[in-house]
Amino acid sequence: MSQTAASTQLRSWIPIAAAARREAADGSEALLRPVFGFEPRWYHVRCGVDFTERWHTDPEHRRQALVAMRGELRRAFPQFKQWSRPEAQDTETIAGCYGVCVIPALFGIPLRYYADRWPDLQPGHHLSEERIECLDTRHLLAGPFVEKLMAQVDTIAARYGTVYGDLNWQGVLNLGFHLRGQQIFLDMADRPELAERLFATITDVIIGLARMVQERQRRSGFPIDYMCVSNCTVNMVSPAAYGRTLLEHDARIARSFERFGVHTCNWNVTPYLDVLRKLPKMGYLDMGIESNMVRAREVFPDARRAVLYTPGTAAAGDPVMVRADFERIARDLAPCDIVLADLPWDIPDERVRWLEALARETGAQR
Repeated sequence: MSQTAASTQLRSWIPIAAAARREAADGSEALLRPVFGFEPRWYHVRCGVDFTERWHTDPEHRRQALVAMRGELRRAFPQFKQWSRPEAQDTETIAGCYGVCVIPALFGIPLRYYADRWPDLQPGHHLSEERIECLDTRHLLAGPFVEKLMAQVDTIAARYGTVYGDLNWQGVLNLGFHLRGQQIFLDMADRPELAERLFATITDVIIGLARMVQERQRRSGFPIDYMCVSNCTVNMVSPAAYGRTLLEHDARIARSFERFGVHTCNWNVTPYLDVLRKLPKMGYLDMGIESNMVRAREVFPDARRAVLYTPGTAAAGDPVMVRADFERIARDLAPCDIVLADLPWDIPDERVRWLEALARETGAQR
């Protein structure tokens, strides 16, 4: 891997009590780098953390909860490097705020909060055709949700100095689905001009809000200038449809940040590799284990690659099968991350330690 590639890569990162995200790579990454994350109920049961609205809106309340959660992680898994960074980076943060619902909330979709789950969208609030026709990016970025979010950032900066963390921006098609429901796929076929208007506005909003937040974070001392779009729904459209309808929006997002990557969840990314290679600044790509990992490495030799390993298999799969999977990932995709996200609340600590040791040992054998 060249020095230039290292300077543009992203790597997998799972903030405490948040969904999987990405962060800037620094060249120190292991050949097979495990990244762990637990569902919120793990923390709710062990630490008594309540993930209802206050956790997402009150920075000091969230910091206190994160201190307790980080302490439990370090107690249970003292040998893990993942939670050995300075405490402030894990606790004085906006990571995890509003889950995957940041941009939908900006569009005015009300959220539902839970004590032991991430928030989701209240049903019955999809955007109408009339509402889409009237969308105005400047108005959205000056709305009450953005004011409250930026007030949180300012509060953290005033109290602690540096504002760490990365919000979950999602991606253009994901957000089209959040905002329009399954109708977005019919729009793409029957009313492409309406779908294009919504996608263009979503793109403008992602770029605008992320730049606003990250610029404030940089002034606080956190050198953040990257974006990873979440294309979890990409397998619901063909590669041709993605290239025709969505590629340019993702490319515009990529050109707006120093580093860029694409999260495709744990689907088979193979059919999309050739169209995704047209994106600029590709510094990260993840995929499911059924993907042609050899081909992915060939197409993206300078990107940090990752496999999202299924939580159920990680938690309870046959150890012989899991070991074989890790060996295949190391052989076909390394250097790469193996993302062990959304681990269930009742997974035994011994199993988590075994997964970490297995990844470390497998990588060392390459």
